Amino acid sequence: MAEESDLERTEPASARRLEQAREDGNIPHSRELMAFMVLAAGAGVFWILGSWMTHRVASLLQHGLSFSRSAAFEPARMNESALELTVEAFVLVGPIFLAIFVAIITTPFMMGGWNLSSKAFQFDLTRMDPIKGLGRMFSWQSLGELVKAILKAILIGGVLYWIVRNEQDRLFGLIVQPIEIGLATFSQLLFLSFVALIVGLAVIAAIDVPFQLWQYHDRLKMTREELRRENRESEGDPQLKARIRSQQREMARGRMMSEVPKADVVVTNPTHYAVALKYDGMSMRAPVVVAKGMNLIAQRIRDIAGENQVPQLEAAPLARALYRHAEVGDPIPAALYAAVAEVMAWVYQMDEYVANAGASLLPPVPTQIAVPEGLDPGAVA
Repeated sequence: MAEESDLERTEPASARRLEQAREDGNIPHSRELMAFMVLAAGAGVFWILGSWMTHRVASLLQHGLSFSRSAAFEPARMNESALELTVEAFVLVGPIFLAIFVAIITTPFMMGGWNLSSKAFQFDLTRMDPIKGLGRMFSWQSLGELVKAILKAILIGGVLYWIVRNEQDRLFGLIVQPIEIGLATFSQLLFLSFVALIVGLAVIAAIDVPFQLWQYHDRLKMTREELRRENRESEGDPQLKARIRSQQREMARGRMMSEVPKADVVVTNPTHYAVALKYDGMSMRAPVVVAKGMNLIAQRIRDIAGENQVPQLEAAPLARALYRHAEVGDPIPAALYAAVAEVMAWVYQMDEYVANAGASLLPPVPTQIAVPEGLDPGAVA
């Protein structure tokens, strides 16, 4: 059962899957939203510029249908008149075309943004597969498109029937009206038809857009196996990454251990913690932690320190505080300056004692090194 569930497309598409779909030109789109936006843009132009367009149409018709007798026998003048009428016609329909163009380029942005993909124009033989074509023809998606087409036909037919039924007197009256009044009446009826169609298309678009988005994301759903494979490809095999991290830790531990022989002192717990410190007054503003560890690593640090005659000092509170609050390669915290200064003073005294071959007195081992309150994680509250 687990294997079967891994092969079912139950997981939402990943960000990478969605990005690949966009690169292939596969984005959500709604024809109903496009139709609504185009008609709404046209209706908006008629509403804003309706009066101006009515007068321009009347002027265009008067200019085109009236000419002098002499102009009829002069082809040059007729050509000039035709050119003028063409320019006036383009000026008249220009705002409509501009509004439709803006609606066309705005609609994809409303569905998730513009997308430019050359792959959508590449030749693909699989698109010509007749079997897949038949499958698409008899799919649930095709059935949904058929239902939408029937609903749109019923809507448009119903709107036209309603307009003709309610405005039949005005429609038939256009025949006997003067051209100025007839154009104004026709513009009103045309605008009324646009508004009725837009309201109907708005309802269809409000239903279609969520449906198209759901269908788009449903088609891109992934199986659990696909998700695991994608994670392995993008982030790498978890087992391989674990081995790499383990090797990196070993290498870092090896570099750390190589610094222990160069340390000035190792502060111990004595068994659980070990912290190796080094200080060079010429290049360091404070002692630096060159190695630290717990349990087995702490034991290894102590062994290397013993093999290389690095002094070791048992100071449990200070060892715990250094281990908790200082990282390898970093200077010790300022709050521990005084405590570490006691340790370094003992180290220098030991170096002088060894250098003098025991001629001076053996320095006493500091046993009560004070650590500021709150820095020792092992302190009993």
